[in-house]
Amino acid sequence: MNGTIYVLNGPNLNLLGVREPHLYGSTTLSQVEQQCREVAQDLGFGCEFRQTNHEGVMVDWIHEARNAACAIVINPAGLSFRSIPLLDALKTFDHPIAEVHVTNIHRRDALYQHSLVSLAATGVIAGFGTFGYEMAMRAVVRLLAKPAATTIAATA
Repeated sequence: MNGTIYVLNGPNLNLLGVREPHLYGSTTLSQVEQQCREVAQDLGFGCEFRQTNHEGVMVDWIHEARNAACAIVINPAGLSFRSIPLLDALKTFDHPIAEVHVTNIHRRDALYQHSLVSLAATGVIAGFGTFGYEMAMRAVVRLLAKPAATTIAATA
C-alpha cells in the first residue's frame, strides 16, 4: 500500500441522499464511502473515511492526518464558507488536499459561492455530484506520483 487518503466529510453529509435530493442526488454517504474505498484499493492506497457535524472534530482529524495521511479529500460542506479554524488546520497539512463539493457552489446563492477552504486546497472539484469524490481521489494520487517540484508548480 502507498499510504492512506483521508476522506473527510462535514456537517449534514450524513443526510446525503435524503436531504434536498434535487440538489445533492440520491446517493447516500454510505455508498460514497464504498466507492471511495474501492477506488483507493484499485489505486493501491488505504482509505480513512469519516463524517462529522462538528467543526472541532474535523480540525482534530486534520491534525491527525498530518502524521497518518498522504493526502486529504475533503467535503467541508457548510464549514467551507465560515470556518477559519478549518482553514488554519488545512494549512498545516503538507500533502495534496482536494476540496470536493457535490454541487457547483459557483452556481448557488452568493452565501455558498466563496469557500475559505479553497485557500488551502491544492485543487477543487465541484458540481459533478458524488463522482467528484472519485475524481478527487484520482487527482491526489496523480499528484503524489509526481516529483515534488512538479507538484509545487502545479499548485502555484
